[in-house]
Amino acid sequence: MTPKNQVEMIDGMTTGSVWAMTPAAVGAQAEVSRRKRARRRRISPEAGRALEILGHAIEYLADEYVHRAQVLSAQDGPVEAMQLLMRVNRKIYLACPEVPSLADRWRTLLRVHAA
Repeated sequence: MTPKNQVEMIDGMTTGSVWAMTPAAVGAQAEVSRRKRARRRRISPEAGRALEILGHAIEYLADEYVHRAQVLSAQDGPVEAMQLLMRVNRKIYLACPEVPSLADRWRTLLRVHAA
């Protein structure tokens, strides 16, 4: 895949349906995330490149925002842009398949041999 196609893929993802979360929903989702164990994910080269580009864009916007020494406000354009990029970043990451843990692989192996 050429870099141009990768950018088009990212543009296609950013123009898709990206939902906004209220602060209460973010807090509830964070609590659920803390209770669940962190699982590794199998990230494709395309998804990895998209995550890398989004990460750089988020970092750039954050650096520029801090450099201007503005007071943080959720209604600012740069903050909304960072939130949008972070939502897309998370959506891409969560779309990658989870890697089964060693315990999951053992359970699967034992079920196959027990049958």
